[in-house]
Amino acid sequence: MTQRMSREKQTVVWVFGFAVFVFLLYALSSVLTPFVAGLAVAYFLDPLADRLEAVLKSRSAATALILLTFFVAVFALGVVLFPLLQAQITGLVARIPEALDAAHGLLDPLVKQIEQELGAAEIQKLKDSAGAFTGAAVSWLLDVLKSLFLGGKAFVNALSLLFIMPVVAFFLLRDWDILVAKVDDLLPRSSAETIRAQFRDIDATIAGFVRGQATVCLALGTIYATGLTLVGLDFGLLIGLLTGLLAFVPYVGMIIGLLVAFVVALMQFSDPLSFLLVAAVFGFGQTVDAAFLTPNLVGGRVGLHPVWIIFALMAGGSVFGFTGVLLAVPVASVIGVLVRFAIGRYRQCALYTGS
Repeated sequence: MTQRMSREKQTVVWVFGFAVFVFLLYALSSVLTPFVAGLAVAYFLDPLADRLEAVLKSRSAATALILLTFFVAVFALGVVLFPLLQAQITGLVARIPEALDAAHGLLDPLVKQIEQELGAAEIQKLKDSAGAFTGAAVSWLLDVLKSLFLGGKAFVNALSLLFIMPVVAFFLLRDWDILVAKVDDLLPRSSAETIRAQFRDIDATIAGFVRGQATVCLALGTIYATGLTLVGLDFGLLIGLLTGLLAFVPYVGMIIGLLVAFVVALMQFSDPLSFLLVAAVFGFGQTVDAAFLTPNLVGGRVGLHPVWIIFALMAGGSVFGFTGVLLAVPVASVIGVLVRFAIGRYRQCALYTGS
């Protein structure tokens, strides 16, 4: 006779299992990067594999064809862009001292005027406060970069992404439907439909944001790189592509790209028209993004607030390194769906209704 487990015991088991999962994720975060990246590629390409499988009548053939096309396209893009980007990165780094001198020359009259109005003592306090804040900010940034790249992990991660990730992506994409069916079969029978409903919401959220936002980033990178190159801005290709890539972080990416573009324009141009053209490129990109790209490709249905995404990316990178950055949006999506589910249940219970 089968003994029924109480709901309280089921909750304890699930909480314990989740704690073990988080501990293993933290303990193995240094080797998980290629597996998480392969999982992301498989998830991203699964809808295409389903359609091609229906045509070719073979999941393995559809998987091999899709991944071969995908990685050849990525490799070809890298071969074309790498020489151009390498030259622009080298040139941009070499211009940093000149940029600092230009910024010093621009701010020096303003600093002297403030000194005359506030007095030497107040200025010294402001300098000490700014120095302490800058030191803390630089220390935090270095700690984050250290967790991401130092200790030889960057080299190992690069090799694992190059050789292990494609293999992982192939097997996960080929067996995706089988894995989903096996996980579904393991769900607690009494709560299976409720859990499936939450997974459908999570899938819609992740698919809407990741696939939609990736397309937005690609479109914005193309717009900014093309526009900045056409107006003659030095390193326009590099700045445009990085701005598009950083658009994955709402608002922050565009602001960083705009500041870098204006600093480079300050060193390169002396006429106001060139500054207006640089500003027009970013204005055009933001207009296209706000009027067409984000509403049609991402939309408001994903339910991920920009501040929540920024926090998730920073927290994931700080705790789990690059693996945490890759997992940040999916984890944020899961938490968001579960919170909305909990709020819905709360509004139906006696604690909220009073009856």
